[in-house]
Amino acid sequence: MSHRTAQTVRAAAPYLWSWVEQQASYRRATGVQVAVRVDGELLLDAAWGVADVTTGEPLTTDHLFRIASHSKTFTATAVMQLAEQGRLRLDDTLGAYVPELAGSPLASRTLREVLGHQAGVVRDGDRADFWQLDGPFPDREALLADVLAHGEVYGPNEHFKYSNVGYSLLGLVIEEVTGLSYAEHLHRAVVEPLGLTRTGAEYDPARASEYAAGHTGLLDADDRRERIEHVDTRAMAAATGFFSTASELSAYGSAHVLGDERLLTDASKRVMQRLESVVTAYGTEIGRYGVGMDRNTIGDREVVGHSGGYPGHITRTYVDPEDGLVVSVLTNAVDGPADPIAVGLIKLIDLALKAPGAAEEPAEPAPGPRPLADYTGRFANLWGVMDVAELGGRLVLLRPAAPDPVAAYEELTVAGPDALQIHRGPGFGTVGERLTYERDADGSVTSVRAAMTSWPVAEFRARRSAMTVRRPGALPAPTVSA
Repeated sequence: MSHRTAQTVRAAAPYLWSWVEQQASYRRATGVQVAVRVDGELLLDAAWGVADVTTGEPLTTDHLFRIASHSKTFTATAVMQLAEQGRLRLDDTLGAYVPELAGSPLASRTLREVLGHQAGVVRDGDRADFWQLDGPFPDREALLADVLAHGEVYGPNEHFKYSNVGYSLLGLVIEEVTGLSYAEHLHRAVVEPLGLTRTGAEYDPARASEYAAGHTGLLDADDRRERIEHVDTRAMAAATGFFSTASELSAYGSAHVLGDERLLTDASKRVMQRLESVVTAYGTEIGRYGVGMDRNTIGDREVVGHSGGYPGHITRTYVDPEDGLVVSVLTNAVDGPADPIAVGLIKLIDLALKAPGAAEEPAEPAPGPRPLADYTGRFANLWGVMDVAELGGRLVLLRPAAPDPVAAYEELTVAGPDALQIHRGPGFGTVGERLTYERDADGSVTSVRAAMTSWPVAEFRARRSAMTVRRPGALPAPTVSA
């Protein structure tokens, strides 16, 4: 399956990126970095927008992003490595490695409970305004003082309770077991073996110019974004300190695909990835979690990974451990659309894979009056934007501004040099009708029509103002039969 996936993604990559650009622009994102890998092969690596709104510096694929809670997957990986080496056990308690916890209820919580957010630990501490830069993140002394005073919220395994403080304590465990700082051990055990050079466990001031700036979210339509300063996360690095790029984060994600044992055995990866908690609130499921990774279902795929939220950066990575697909999306604003873009990319990839043309070997082009590429493009009218895209060796009609790119797509077949047949089936739109093309002398598309006319986006922009008032005689009068 992964060979087929790689082949299909490689062919679809230009459209996938075009869709990301439309989504990022439509959602008023600041900057977006995207990487897609299959079996470790980087098939899409691109960036859109700006790294800093105050300077207008263009965002590149080399800019570093704070990936926040992705750090938890790195921490869990390091703990699993130490378990494989016999240097600790998942059933060991926090108190066995953090002596300051003596007398605290949390001393008896196991490493596995903390990894799966089942230890009942306070999320961020009693005062967490460091998340909005009101004071520094806690150092070890401040972290432990807060834990001793306010650390327990629930009993063990009473409820799933996501906890940055719990993972911060795991960072202290790693330091105790290895005799190294958290950052140094993670570099040696996880970053270096993968050959990553733009990934690290904590903000590095020496590389300040390489980071994409963080930005505030938009409170309303009239709001403007402000730049957010980068800060280090100190004793909470194991929960939220890491930085990376989309490309390197996707390379790390590939190491969690089954069969790739550069970091962990498949047995350990299965422990991390299998379902530990179904999180339900007010009668509705709101998430699923394993041991250091969350779990999601996207279409027919069961994926693992993590999101990240740092002041000014929102990030998301999904890994299909069976098929080898990894998608990483990094954004540099508090309201960045990392997750919907990542989900949309996977749905588009799977739409391409469902096509008859997405075969193990490249299919021969279907005979027709024109190459399929001659029908593709982005077109607009007063009601929005539509794409005619080639995915998996066939044409589909998509709405690239929609939140779900495949919720209302249509299959298209070539009906002539300047016509496509829209899927003949039930629907609310122009199903069963034809999409016809007008071209100029060199064959370039000047307009398309499926009942209403649409134009290439630049042409529609030029026409739009004139289309806001009724034009007498624009349409022929209907013929009335006697």
